[in-house]
Amino acid sequence: MINSIPIIVLIINLNLDKMHQLLINLSVIFNKPTGISNYSRNLFPYLQFLNPTLLTSETYPGFNCYEIPGNMTPAQGTKGHLKRLLWSEFKLPKIYNNLQSSLIFSPIPEASLSNKFRHVVMVHDLIPLRFPKRFSPLTPYFHYYIPSVLRRAEHIICNSQATARDIVDFYQISPDKITPILLGYDKDNFRHFADKGRKEKPYFLYLGRHNPYKNLHRLVSAFAALSNCQNYELWFAGPKDNKYTPLLTKHIQELGLTSQVKFLDYVPYQELPQIIAGAIAMVFPSLWEGFGFPVLEAMACGTPVITSNLSSLPEVAGDAAILINPYNISEITEAMYTIATNNQERDRLITAGSHQVKKFSWQKTGQATAEILQKYL
Repeated sequence: MINSIPIIVLIINLNLDKMHQLLINLSVIFNKPTGISNYSRNLFPYLQFLNPTLLTSETYPGFNCYEIPGNMTPAQGTKGHLKRLLWSEFKLPKIYNNLQSSLIFSPIPEASLSNKFRHVVMVHDLIPLRFPKRFSPLTPYFHYYIPSVLRRAEHIICNSQATARDIVDFYQISPDKITPILLGYDKDNFRHFADKGRKEKPYFLYLGRHNPYKNLHRLVSAFAALSNCQNYELWFAGPKDNKYTPLLTKHIQELGLTSQVKFLDYVPYQELPQIIAGAIAMVFPSLWEGFGFPVLEAMACGTPVITSNLSSLPEVAGDAAILINPYNISEITEAMYTIATNNQERDRLITAGSHQVKKFSWQKTGQATAEILQKYL
């Protein structure tokens, strides 16, 4: 019995050493988090028990951190994207070997193509394949680079059943290699507010970018068709786009809505819940989403939701939102009118939303992700 003790200790030590072999690539995190950066920042704390090494430009107490450049994030646009791809191809394999790692987890579908190392990646959406843009650098990225990464991956995580189906349909990858894991939200930041503040006019809110697939021109047209629309405002919260925002502004001017439409640009994280909570409804008529954070955050803030009946959005909203055909302007208008005039339906949506958000948490997302990573460590 005594002789077996060193063997047991050796096994424990070997397992601990193995736990040290996980790398988490946090090269996309930056200080104005949206989408992928938000996912990355909220997820990794729940992976701490795996004792990973974080590849990061920041310092996180309680974690092993390996410093990497901080100029490879979405904040640097195309330049940052290119730098990150080059870093992934040529620097990341060296880090992997030097740290004697056995697995890299990347919250984006990026990894080296020319070197052999084991990786698990996260896919958020394949929207550039559904809505391709001529001469966009994302076209070859999604057509050639990402499928190569996914075929080499040990496993693929994604954020919804809708995204899982897209991976199968676009890339002919086996469903057995894919695990959908729904995302969470920040319960401390996004919550009900007793005092929602008084505004001169009640407003409908859209949160997100101004890209064409977000369907904002139809949203503006639907708002213009709303009975007594002069009694309401439409607010756009999210970063302006040099290409698409001017087109949206022109459309608003043509409909005579300039005084009723407000552009907030990027809203600081801590201020966002009050703006969401103060809205008469969140209107999110996107043509496609990998997940749809605004829907979840609005329900958490006690704000009724109007969103699309396509892609992942029904998975997030459940029966706690008015689901509309985003291509049908009159359906969007009718939903806005219902929320504006039917207090009973508003109350139902608020109550249903409060129940729906209980299904989502970063802890659940982290635990499910950790289970996948443990299988490949």
